[in-house]
Amino acid sequence: MRCLVISDIHANLAALQAVFTDVKTRGLSYDIVWCLGDVVGYGAEPNECIDLLRTVPHICLAGNHDWAVIGKLDLHTFHEQAAYVVEWTQEHITSQNMSFLRSRPDILPLDDYLLVHASPREPIWEYITDVNVAEENFDDMQASFCLVGHTHVPVVFVRDGRTSNVHVSMPSVNVPVMLKRDSRYIINPGSVGQPRDGDPRAAFAILDTATATWTAHRVEYPIKVTQALMRSFHFPLRLVERLNYGR
Repeated sequence: MRCLVISDIHANLAALQAVFTDVKTRGLSYDIVWCLGDVVGYGAEPNECIDLLRTVPHICLAGNHDWAVIGKLDLHTFHEQAAYVVEWTQEHITSQNMSFLRSRPDILPLDDYLLVHASPREPIWEYITDVNVAEENFDDMQASFCLVGHTHVPVVFVRDGRTSNVHVSMPSVNVPVMLKRDSRYIINPGSVGQPRDGDPRAAFAILDTATATWTAHRVEYPIKVTQALMRSFHFPLRLVERLNYGR
């Protein structure tokens, strides 16, 4: 099976459209979309992003921004600017799409894969940002492969099957990573709509479960279109400008 793996769309329709267009243009075929949460938040097109996602075969997890919109997280746990957009989203999202967010699971095991937004031991909120946190989470997971989002940074953590040592790598764009059957992995595809690795392009990945390969991809999108819409709704300037820098 070939999976288009995406995460952290954050209501950025132009970025999500660019991903689907790039996949089609380059012939990167897939059977299903695995979305690792945070479809909404930060951006101004939550309904449009959910509606587009629902046009393709997909699995979608809950993220912390999704939970905040449906009232499952206290807004005091968010910084002021993010909370502003959560409240804006609550006012603008349709009842149908609110129901969609409410029905998202926070953790989903699929055979030898585990899908979560944040981490195996804390599916909604914990950030896996370094080897130490990854190592602790390897101890908490039974699956060989865990796919996460939340940090907005593409990364591959590996626990070596022979030595049990954990190491980290940043996957090169368009270069397949071979997933060894005797090792275990925590892998992040990065963010579609809010990259934070210094590269403003939308990030996504193709997972081929038959060949055990993971391939990271990036695609440019019309950032100014997204920014203009955010400005029209008077979103905080910092949220608008950070899209230029992928930070």
